[in-house]
Amino acid sequence: MDGLAAALALLAAVLFAVASAVQQESAADVPQAQARGGRLLLALARSPRWWAGTLCDTAGFAAQAAALGLGSLLLVQPLLVTTLLVALPLGARWGGRRLRRSDWVWAALLVLALAVFAVVGEPTAGVDRAGWRPWLPALVLLGLLLGGCLAGAAVRRGAARSVLLAVAAGVAYGIGAALTKGVVSLLDDGLLALLTSWETWLLAVAMGGGTLLQQAAYQAGALEASLPAVTVGEPVVAVALGIAVLGERLRADGVEWALIGVLVVVMVAATVALARAAARDAAPVPA
Repeated sequence: MDGLAAALALLAAVLFAVASAVQQESAADVPQAQARGGRLLLALARSPRWWAGTLCDTAGFAAQAAALGLGSLLLVQPLLVTTLLVALPLGARWGGRRLRRSDWVWAALLVLALAVFAVVGEPTAGVDRAGWRPWLPALVLLGLLLGGCLAGAAVRRGAARSVLLAVAAGVAYGIGAALTKGVVSLLDDGLLALLTSWETWLLAVAMGGGTLLQQAAYQAGALEASLPAVTVGEPVVAVALGIAVLGERLRADGVEWALIGVLVVVMVAATVALARAAARDAAPVPA
């Protein structure tokens, strides 16, 4: 099951990479005057390119949901950062540029760190669903973080606004990833159980809000500002919820924990470096 979950996670990463590249170009074309809230989505809805990206995004989410139905958040979410391994050469090819040697080094480090993490950590699945009591403290803390980011973004412009919106999008997507496990498990109980579950509706709010925030982040500044925050934020939040709420664990002992700590640092550093490189190769945002 873990092998199939990993394969589906990698498929989701490819689809998310294509969606990210296409949607960023569409969002960058929207004038500042039309970049607020629902007006941004209305402007994007008139772009065939944005709809193509949205189709890839939807397919990617379906693959991610299937992966989470089979494997743990600790396994699936770190694998999704391989989106950058696809987005980077894709952006370079579309832009007629060659990848730097440092990009290949960071890509190799990310792949190596992910592989060793999966072998050493041996992520174990927890429960698919948890009641509202275990969720409440986590949602309050994440809600405060989300609110702080939105308040800061409301009074900032340029790169600062883009980063704050991207962090908020990462939080929303991380919550959505953790909720997806429970919603997928409800499919066996029928449509009524699915539609009457609070998890289903909170998932819809988290993913819808995350999409709006991500598009706003793309529009507010260069992709170099927003992509690292979204790419790192989602797995960090999802893994934290997997451990704190769903009871997932790493099977490590003694010195293995030190190695896992090093691997996490390497994965974060490589992810940020590759995200910046992918943003460098993306189309610039008009002033």
